[in-house]
Amino acid sequence: MPYSVRMVQAADLGEVPGPEVFWMSHFDQWLPLKVYVGIIQGEGRTVLINSGPPQDYLDVMNAVWRQELGPRAHISVEGSDAVAAWLGRVGVAPDDVDAIVVTPLQAYAIGNIDRFPNAEVCVSRRGWEDLVAPARFDPRRRMAVPDRLLRYLLEDRWAHQRFRLLGDAGDEVVPGVRTWWAGTHHRSSLAVEVDTPEGVVVLSDVAFYYENLENDHPLGIQESLAECRRTYERIRASGGRFVSLYDPRMRERFADGWVVPPVATEVPE
Repeated sequence: MPYSVRMVQAADLGEVPGPEVFWMSHFDQWLPLKVYVGIIQGEGRTVLINSGPPQDYLDVMNAVWRQELGPRAHISVEGSDAVAAWLGRVGVAPDDVDAIVVTPLQAYAIGNIDRFPNAEVCVSRRGWEDLVAPARFDPRRRMAVPDRLLRYLLEDRWAHQRFRLLGDAGDEVVPGVRTWWAGTHHRSSLAVEVDTPEGVVVLSDVAFYYENLENDHPLGIQESLAECRRTYERIRASGGRFVSLYDPRMRERFADGWVVPPVATEVPE
């Protein structure tokens, strides 16, 4: 499939304590993080990986993070309409988006799903069950999915058959774009594999920095060390090019955010 893959920055996460990124390490450091949205295009389709944070909910998120992580951890976006800004940079209109894969089910990833009227919203079935029917009450549910977005999923996307729950073993979102359950960071964390002219590209939230995967140094804020090890092994074994959704050095790795640029088409003379 001749898919292109481009990453655009949707928000700045400030700095977090080092052990949030690297398990049992970097205790004396604060490490910067960004929030990126993946844009996959080809075969007449546009698929987003996440949709960025909701601007009307930033104060709530920041109040919790300042309390839990300290004053350097904060989420911010540029301008009064960040979605329009990053969409405009890549020439995509909201109506053009066919599907949004959310990983994980957290406000910074799912925050703008209601801006894309034609998109099928795809989330992990295991993660969805953990959200709406958890084994124990989670007072932070609203930090994952704010009330208005939960209502939107149930009353709009579900009603219009544009809400899809993805299985653990793997599902095809569109031909050439598939997912599998990755766990590690959250119960709703997925790995998204994209077939491109340059080989498979794997996008996920299971590694905040590339060193997590490349040096086999587990993620700090995780729910299972065993899952982390298995997921890293599977990604490396795939031979795919991995893309972190948070590493601040995105542009150092990929010029102008292009992981795989569009295939050049010949213009008839």
